[in-house]
Amino acid sequence: MDDKPINVEAKVDEDLLEEVGVIGELKEYKGIMTIFVTVLAVIMSLFHLYTAGFGVLLALKQRAVHLGFVLVLIFLIYPIHDQLTDNKVFRKLDYLLAILGVIVSGYLVVNYQELVRRAGVFTTLDRVMAVIAIILVLEATRRAIGWELPAISVLFLLYAYFGPQIPGMLGHRGYSLTRIASHMYFTTEGIFGIPLGVSATYVFLFLLLGAFAKRTGLGDLFIDLAMALTGRTTGGPAKAAIISSGFMGSISGSSVANTVTTGSFTIPLMQKVGYKGYFAAGVEAAASTGGQIMPPIMGAAAFIMSEFIGVPYMEIARAAILPALLYYLAVGFMVHFEAKRLGLSGMSKEKVPKVIEVLKTKGQMIIPLVAIFYYLFSGYTPLRASFVGIVLSFVLCYLRKETRMSWQDIVDTLEEGAKSALGVAAACACVGFIVGVTTLTGLGLRFANLIISLAQGNLFLALFYTMIACTILGKGLPTTATYIVLASMAAPALVELGVPVLAAHLFVLYFGVVADLTPPAALAAYAGAGIAGSNPFKTGITAIKLAIAGFVVPFVFAYSPAMLLIETNILEVVLIVITSMISVFALAGGILGYLKREVNIVERLFLLVGALALLTPYLLADLVGLIILGGVWFMQGKSLEQPVETEA
Repeated sequence: MDDKPINVEAKVDEDLLEEVGVIGELKEYKGIMTIFVTVLAVIMSLFHLYTAGFGVLLALKQRAVHLGFVLVLIFLIYPIHDQLTDNKVFRKLDYLLAILGVIVSGYLVVNYQELVRRAGVFTTLDRVMAVIAIILVLEATRRAIGWELPAISVLFLLYAYFGPQIPGMLGHRGYSLTRIASHMYFTTEGIFGIPLGVSATYVFLFLLLGAFAKRTGLGDLFIDLAMALTGRTTGGPAKAAIISSGFMGSISGSSVANTVTTGSFTIPLMQKVGYKGYFAAGVEAAASTGGQIMPPIMGAAAFIMSEFIGVPYMEIARAAILPALLYYLAVGFMVHFEAKRLGLSGMSKEKVPKVIEVLKTKGQMIIPLVAIFYYLFSGYTPLRASFVGIVLSFVLCYLRKETRMSWQDIVDTLEEGAKSALGVAAACACVGFIVGVTTLTGLGLRFANLIISLAQGNLFLALFYTMIACTILGKGLPTTATYIVLASMAAPALVELGVPVLAAHLFVLYFGVVADLTPPAALAAYAGAGIAGSNPFKTGITAIKLAIAGFVVPFVFAYSPAMLLIETNILEVVLIVITSMISVFALAGGILGYLKREVNIVERLFLLVGALALLTPYLLADLVGLIILGGVWFMQGKSLEQPVETEA
């Protein structure tokens, strides 16, 4: 066996990303078009870097320029259909659509003052531009992320027009095509609404930061440090996967891309030490997905939430700390129990990198991360924090030969950052139709009233219906789009029933995130299964088990906002932390079926009941939970030397 310390380089497997549908089949260009696409992507990244550092444009202008880049790149990169990539006729059509993308975006920038002066009086040319813009956004989104979101958006647009024909409380007076088109194109409540605004600022910069993190060795540093800290513990490689994937997922913002990036190393290593393929892939998928809810840098939806509810981003990050830690703690406990069940030990001392050596070779790359944390906690905007992080990553990479970027590396990173933002930006523009129709017709209030009516005023049922809606939407929509739709329509119902605004929106966010793990369209789990060579459905079920805290904890903080550090005190927080940690320990044992030894069906039932009791906001329930868990622990200890009939 080779006893050299492990040193890794995380890479994204683009073929696997394409296979699970995260990126489409891209066009192959040669010669001048290859150079043009690269130059355009680099210019897009430089534009966003410049505006982040020296001041963004007026909201509508910034978003219009952002969308212009997005439309052109999507129509040039993504074919109209996978089988028509090389068709000359359709390629010319793509060029035409790209040109129209420039025109409809440039029309707003060039005529901004005139449009403001006319204040809602639209010409025939205005209406034509609005219709073209709507068609382009729908088609670009279909190419970049699939047909589901455009189809839903079209249904909403039809709803706005056919309101008088819709019976019941969802009916409305209806709007003309001109009113609908102008509302979507000329206001900041449609295509150019908050979602695209956040994409044009915070989200793009953090995606670009993720590209720089991979190129400058920050991703490698996460994996090496995680391996150094946990490699020698029981089931060490799986614990390293949890830590490294949590950090990388927080920066990358994509559970699937993160699964492929870190999983290409961690999954084979977990299999090598004895974990089954489906379990290793499930661990990586669960850990990578949790990155979107892990402060201080969460996924794109968290930035949009900040704008939606008017709460500073760091207040959202602070509220999300405890639930996120409980999520990862539960995954960690399950990994530990599975290692104990299989009799797995840690890696040999020689195979595990030393913390000092890792810091010597790559430690300088921690500085950008520390700087980002400092700026965020000091009250600066996420835009400023991400800009500083990118600049520092670029400068510090030149301190060591191993991390230096060549000119080609710089170009590739800027290009990768721009391309990685296309799907998110298209989704944010397209979901603007849904948000726009919701505000135009008052659908949000109607839908909220419908949920309350169906739940008959019962909070648990309202939470349950919202969870189901998030899970269903999450099958076809990205996390960001799922959050935006349900934040506009379902979150108000939860607020109406007494859930604090921040808790209601985090509830929607959590279930939008874990949809990436839920079969039949569990993309993160399927990406992991592709690496592990395991059964995708079995991997998805395993990932759900590992991420069970992500399904339970949102219900807890909806009933007990103190878990989000809302209107609480230090004593209450300490009590919540202690009982919650014990609870996820019991929850992990009950779900996985192992504690000190394999648990039987009765013990498993007691563990689950005790865990849920400890998660409730009542002191008596906490005491009952502790007594139940103490009893199971004691009985397992007493029977360790006596074989018992078990049920896994």
